[in-house]
Amino acid sequence: MPAAQLVLITCPPAAADALASLLVEQSLAACVNLLPGLRSVYRWQGAVERADETLLIAKTTADGYAALEAAVRAHHPYELPEIVAVDIAQGLPGWLLWLTESVA
Repeated sequence: MPAAQLVLITCPPAAADALASLLVEQSLAACVNLLPGLRSVYRWQGAVERADETLLIAKTTADGYAALEAAVRAHHPYELPEIVAVDIAQGLPGWLLWLTESVA
């Protein structure tokens, strides 16, 4: 079974649903959770910035990560979007099987 990953993506609330839908509809992620109400404080181009964001948690495979990243980069409104993958070390075998079967 291919390695499974959680991919964390922050984006503006107005773009979150469309991006999540795109990832699932194109079979780049088995599921995407949207966690609204995130307030980010970060340094960008030498200044401290603040933004209201939504955190997307996409479930994909290690093999599918590159295609997911490419789709996020192509459709994300930020110049440099946060896209961070975390390997899933363990999980319910049936759920992990569903995840891998759901990602093209």
